[in-house]
Amino acid sequence: MNKFARRSLYSVVMLMGSASVQTAEMPTDPFEAEVLRHFQTMIQTDTADPPGREIDLTNYLVSVLEAEGIEHEVFSLDPNRPNVVARLRGNGSKRPLLLMAHQDTVNVDAAKWVHPPHSAHRENGWIYGRGTVDDKDNLVASLMTMLMLKRANVVLDRDVIFLAESGEEGATSIGIQFMVNEHFSAIDAEYCIAEGASVIRQEGKPIYASVQTVEKLPRGIRLTSNGVAGHGSVPLQSNAIVHLSKAVAAAADWQPPVRLSDTTTSYFSRLAAISPPEAAARYRALLSPGTPDGIAALNYMKEFEPRNAAVLFSTISPNIIDGGYRSNVIPSEATATLDVRMLPDENIEEFMALLREVINDPQVNLSWSSNTGRPGASTPLDTEAYAVIEAVFEEFYDAPVLPVMSTGATDMAYLRASGIQAMASAPASTRKMGRWDLVRTAIRSASSRVSCIASCGRTTKS
Repeated sequence: MNKFARRSLYSVVMLMGSASVQTAEMPTDPFEAEVLRHFQTMIQTDTADPPGREIDLTNYLVSVLEAEGIEHEVFSLDPNRPNVVARLRGNGSKRPLLLMAHQDTVNVDAAKWVHPPHSAHRENGWIYGRGTVDDKDNLVASLMTMLMLKRANVVLDRDVIFLAESGEEGATSIGIQFMVNEHFSAIDAEYCIAEGASVIRQEGKPIYASVQTVEKLPRGIRLTSNGVAGHGSVPLQSNAIVHLSKAVAAAADWQPPVRLSDTTTSYFSRLAAISPPEAAARYRALLSPGTPDGIAALNYMKEFEPRNAAVLFSTISPNIIDGGYRSNVIPSEATATLDVRMLPDENIEEFMALLREVINDPQVNLSWSSNTGRPGASTPLDTEAYAVIEAVFEEFYDAPVLPVMSTGATDMAYLRASGIQAMASAPASTRKMGRWDLVRTAIRSASSRVSCIASCGRTTKS
């Protein structure tokens, strides 16, 4: 691999990241200045979802792509919420590589921000704004990677596609679902790189880098308890709130079956190899669920390392309870909403049947809430792209790479279900390296990972 390809490979992997992003002094290098300009413009463009309006940022991205002569299209189900697809053509000997990032951000209560959330305010070496972590850091990394590959005339063995989608934060019907269902040919690829992982550090030193290859699936369950209404001075055995409370407690206390996947088996095995003896023993014990040591390790994780526990089984978190309207009136109905995060291979109807048995109360009805359409699939670890990412991360961070299951949800779920091998990666700041230092270092190295996956590492002088 030549010097450009090696330097450019890192950036797409590295740049995904905070309510604030640390910067160095105003960059003097033209490349760094360009990255900062795009990044700040993206943050300053309000794309909060809801209400959802990405059109202004789409127009900006299109203007940048047009200035570089990069082939692009805009696809819209909602005219104010478009999706941008750009493409660099390869020789077609391999299937395309997709770089995906979303334009929208979570909505925000601006009154609670010290600096306006869309100001991209720079102070004491930091940039403040909504989207600096999710997902405009990834967006600028993907954009800059396309620009770098184009300017360097990298000879590609596969097309490199850039998808800047809308609606990831709550309106996937106008974003990734629209693209997969109606315009899949525009984004069809062998591999996808997107958001969703991290680099774990202790005292500034990388312990391991993660690559997300599978994610849990959000499935809301609604509990509805019905009873006889009455006056609070005469307690009733049918009290809807009492029955609901017991049902919620039973659901929260339930331990669903533990199941390991290729990703979680590899994760805990590799984590054990780099951990102190006592912790390593617990991680190895998790690989034998149902044994006394495995049960003890799981209970430890649930109390002290809940994120690690959460990838081992389908989890339930009661997050909303609603019932009653006066302190002296027994209500006829009370409801609760459970946030269920299922393993990707979970049979949802069998899970619901098991939960009904656990609650075991005919007065409490269980039903699925509306968020039941996300598909489940995983990315295998024995792929060319994963091997490249692993090698680059190990070189860049001088640390091992662990495949991870995300407990949250990303739009990669729809791509995996469509046959695209999707992986997520992200950077992490340190006390010794400011966030902007990381951003510019990552983007400078950026298309390196892309170059290694998408080409033989060749360049052509213009």
